[in-house]
Amino acid sequence: MTTTHPFLRLFSRYLREQGLPITHQREAVAQTVFSSTDHLSVEDIEGCLREDGERIGKATIYRTLDLLVNSKLVEEHDFGEGFKRYEHRLSRQPVHEHLICLECGKVTEFRSEEVEHVESRVASEYGFAPSRHRLEIYGLCRNCRSAGVELPTTGISCPIDSV
Repeated sequence: MTTTHPFLRLFSRYLREQGLPITHQREAVAQTVFSSTDHLSVEDIEGCLREDGERIGKATIYRTLDLLVNSKLVEEHDFGEGFKRYEHRLSRQPVHEHLICLECGKVTEFRSEEVEHVESRVASEYGFAPSRHRLEIYGLCRNCRSAGVELPTTGISCPIDSV
């Protein structure tokens, strides 16, 4: 693995600034995240590393992901699945929103100028200086809907009748 990848060089610089060693394992985890356009779980990262012939334990992956998140090169997402997903922040669309399928877990990115306009208008109205925003829409993707999956229509019922 070569450290000529620009994102790896940024991560290596961050590690040096923190007085931390630049190890092969850290570079391999970072390369996996930087090379993906997906929102990767730790299990996804571990699987990709194994496919590349790397045997890196989950503890090392978690520690490296913490460093990548602290370096601001990677963003951590919690989509309510019981685990976190990671994506690099230097993607083609640094500002984007997410559609999350509740059935298969697929995450679809989209960009909306309308959301950006709302953010700008509301920030101006309240004299607020935004640094970032997050929009996550949960539901069913096209494939799951085509397969007949439906969202539950019942929710929690109240034990107190209001009759």
